Amino acid sequence: MTLDGIRIVPLRAEDREVVRQAAELLVEGFRANWPDAWPRIEDALAELATFATDDERVAWAATDADGHVLGWIGAIQGYSGNVWELHPLVVHPDHRGRGVGRALVEFLADAARESGAFTLWVGTDDEAQMTSLGGADLYPDLLDHLRDLRNLRQHPFGFYQKLGFQVAGVVPDANGFGKPDILLARRLRGPADA
Repeated sequence: MTLDGIRIVPLRAEDREVVRQAAELLVEGFRANWPDAWPRIEDALAELATFATDDERVAWAATDADGHVLGWIGAIQGYSGNVWELHPLVVHPDHRGRGVGRALVEFLADAARESGAFTLWVGTDDEAQMTSLGGADLYPDLLDHLRDLRNLRQHPFGFYQKLGFQVAGVVPDANGFGKPDILLARRLRGPADA
C-alpha cells in the first residue's frame, strides 16, 4: 500500500534494519506515558520477535521512500480468527498527526476483514492519569465511571474513537491501583457478511 509516499510493508524478521528501527520506535514511542511497556531495546526486540514466531501475530511497518520506519502496527488473532487485537501501534513523534497511524489502522482493519474477522479491538492503558479513569478507584460504580469517561491529556482512546472504535469496557487496576486498561472495539463485518 502507498499513501502520499508512505509504503505499508510486512514487518519481517529478515529485514534487520527495519526491525531495529521498529524496536527503537517502540521504546521511544511509549517512554513518556507507558515507561514500563518496553523500557529497553532488548524488550522491544523480544516483542518484535514474537511476530516472527507466532502464527497468530502479524505486523506491518509504514516506511518512507528511503526505508525509514515512520510507524508500525501489530495484531494478535483470537477467537478462532473472528476477533483481532491491535497490539501495538506506534508512530514516530515527528510523523504523528499526518495520517500514518490512521493508514496503519485502516490497513490492519482491511487485512482482518479480508481474513474473515468480525471485530478489531484494542486496549489502551492509562498509567499516567490521562483520562478521568486514571488514578481513580473505579469500584463499586464501575459503569458510572466508564459512562463519564473523559480524555484529559490526549489519551489514545480519542484517536481510536475517530477511527470508528467504541469504548467496550475497562479493566480496573490492570497495571496497578488506579491504572486501568480502557478497551475499545470496532466492527469490521456485520451479520449480513456472516
